[in-house]
Amino acid sequence: MTTTLEAPRAAPPVAPVHRRNPTGTLLTVVAWIVGVLFIVPVLWMVLTSFHSETDAATNPPSIFAPLTLEGYANFFGAQTGASPWPSLLNSLTASILSTAFVLVLAIPAAYALSIRPVRKWTDVLFFFLSTKMLPVVAGLLPIYLIAQNIGMLDNIWLLIILYTSMNLPIAVWMMRSFLAEVPVEVLEAAAIDGANLTRTLRSVVTPMVLPGIAATSLICFIFSWNELLFARVLTATVAQTAPVFLTGFVTSQGLFLATVCAASVIVSLPVLIAGFAAQDKLVQGLSLGAIK
Repeated sequence: MTTTLEAPRAAPPVAPVHRRNPTGTLLTVVAWIVGVLFIVPVLWMVLTSFHSETDAATNPPSIFAPLTLEGYANFFGAQTGASPWPSLLNSLTASILSTAFVLVLAIPAAYALSIRPVRKWTDVLFFFLSTKMLPVVAGLLPIYLIAQNIGMLDNIWLLIILYTSMNLPIAVWMMRSFLAEVPVEVLEAAAIDGANLTRTLRSVVTPMVLPGIAATSLICFIFSWNELLFARVLTATVAQTAPVFLTGFVTSQGLFLATVCAASVIVSLPVLIAGFAAQDKLVQGLSLGAIK
């Protein structure tokens, strides 16, 4: 009689137990709460823009009031006769041109501070950053007097120059972090192939840091589009920008809340459109220099 020994059977695999991380859940809830707190005022502004002035001024405000386009009609000059298109065009011109000038100046400067660092480059970056520490109102009077003496008041080119100088420091800081991620071997290969500095920047560096350029451009565009103080003081009618035109609806007499909300929605649309159009590039650009 023979006895056969059976090999022990392997135990069935045990499914891994996924335990929830309470810290991650708490952070998710906090993130949702913060997101809702940010988006609710914007949604309320959009809803108020479709109410009449009487319904918009009620206390407490009426959510289910009848919808109307009265605020948008007032913004486009149905009652006042003032068209917003010149102001919108001025803002668009100043924002686009100043952003283009910032990129033309910031990319070579960031290249010199990251890929080909100059001596004491940290001091240079600190100097750029220190220019943002001066309150804007502190330099308003000297700029006004200079613009008055050279005949540049109420001129769109004055705003373009000011916006370029205001956004250049932050653009250099951002572009330096993006350009620091460019491999040196790629630049050496371009130099071996005979590419000069201009062609290296145009054909090699720029395509590699295109997401960073998109992020920098969008931030500079937003800062230029939203600027109010310089535009309010240095312009009148010819170079008036959209934020200045928007403040004209705030009066001491009568109701204006619905019209101001409608104007705010219209003025915010170019920034929102630019943000959605460059959404992918913006996310890549903002995370490009975060991880080495």
